[in-house]
Amino acid sequence: MFASFTSFDLSRDGVRLHGKVGGSGAPLLLLHGHPQTHTIWHRVAPMLAQQFTVVTMDLRGYGDSGRPEADEAHVRYSKREMALDALSVMRAHGFERFGVLAHDRGARVAHRLAADHPEAVERLMLLDIAPTLAMYQNTTEAFARAYWHWFFLIQPPPLPEALIASDAARYVRSVMGGRHAGLAPFAPEALAEYERCAAIDGTARSICEDYRASATIDLEHDRADIAAGRKLDMPLRVLWGEHGVVGRCFDVLAYWRDLARDVTGGTLACGHYIPEEAPAELVAEALSFFNATNKD
Repeated sequence: MFASFTSFDLSRDGVRLHGKVGGSGAPLLLLHGHPQTHTIWHRVAPMLAQQFTVVTMDLRGYGDSGRPEADEAHVRYSKREMALDALSVMRAHGFERFGVLAHDRGARVAHRLAADHPEAVERLMLLDIAPTLAMYQNTTEAFARAYWHWFFLIQPPPLPEALIASDAARYVRSVMGGRHAGLAPFAPEALAEYERCAAIDGTARSICEDYRASATIDLEHDRADIAAGRKLDMPLRVLWGEHGVVGRCFDVLAYWRDLARDVTGGTLACGHYIPEEAPAELVAEALSFFNATNKD
């Protein structure tokens, strides 16, 4: 996987940021979701690297990036901090303005990156999410049953951490295997990588803090944007899985149009894990969307 890419390790405020870079052309940042790592892009990144300089990284708390200690306000795992990590990585590679393609938790980081640093994000593609605040405010029984981990991970420590750490591989397989296609979409070497990283000391605490931040400080930041009337100005394309939960439980485009001025999107014939379930379709969408900048 990523045979033509070069690994990097950078640091921001003492937090290690690990990732890979490859290809040439306009810069494109790829951000992964939970409970995975940058490895989710192993079927997509090489194809995109034929036309773009692709930078993919592990979010703090995931993969081989650092796992800072928790703080009472969950600031260290806020999407604002994670967005600053991403911005730092891109600047370290010489990119002040770039496209962003992001899935799941990474898409929430990408949303905050675009909101806080609009000058840096040229175009934004988000995979299988509705806005965090809208999802919490409009949670249904169907959503809560399908996304049980949202409500498990935010419980006070140490219970969620202890249960995850007791068998990290089982947790990964339970979350990922409980979706539309089970574990079938995942290459054995990719699944092994997710399991390896989930077992790294501190991961259970970090992923809980990621979700605790989303249910607290991240919502404060989202509410502040709404109260101030701030909206995303860059082109935003949102894709979600036809067989996933998000499209069944939420009016995805309507919620994003509340927060952004230029929104398009639709479904792909897959479930939640779009980069691994429908890589060719995703690449076609990404090339069309991100290359539009080059045609302007």
